[in-house]
Amino acid sequence: MIAALAALFMLGLGFASVPLYRMFCEATGWGGTTQRASEKQLAALAKPEAGAARTVSIRFDSNVAPGMPWKFYPEKRAMPVKVGAKNMAVFIAKNMSDKPVTGQATFNVTPSQAGPYFTKIQCFCFTEQTLAPGQSVRMPVLFFVDKKFLDDPDDKDVQEITLSYTFYPVEKPDQQG
Repeated sequence: MIAALAALFMLGLGFASVPLYRMFCEATGWGGTTQRASEKQLAALAKPEAGAARTVSIRFDSNVAPGMPWKFYPEKRAMPVKVGAKNMAVFIAKNMSDKPVTGQATFNVTPSQAGPYFTKIQCFCFTEQTLAPGQSVRMPVLFFVDKKFLDDPDDKDVQEITLSYTFYPVEKPDQQG
């Protein structure tokens, strides 16, 4: 009986491990997971003295999963940003197929120790994107590098942060077949 309960517990833990791992990464920024802005952080950004004197270069990387018939790229490959100031980058996606295609982006930040301080306000990665055949869209990302980044000794030599996205296809019932 104990062995059966242990086996059931391990099976349940196996199913729960992916969502638990995702929640852990989102809460801690571990593995380059970015943060979502809180209301308090957004209010602080509205103040005129929001940006710190230090700037870092943000590099943008874009990928599509094998078999995803999209072109996907940033308008600018890199931009200098003030730590603590709100910024916007734009990515472009185009459906190269003759069918509607739905995708969703995953993301990460490198170096990983910068992940807890890279905060997204608005991002296309939070929702699925459906593009009609040949459709092209501009997708903004609003973000900032939290001022706490300046106080972290692990980040004192970081001059460049890379924000990387990969789009994966999402199967919709009307797209199957």
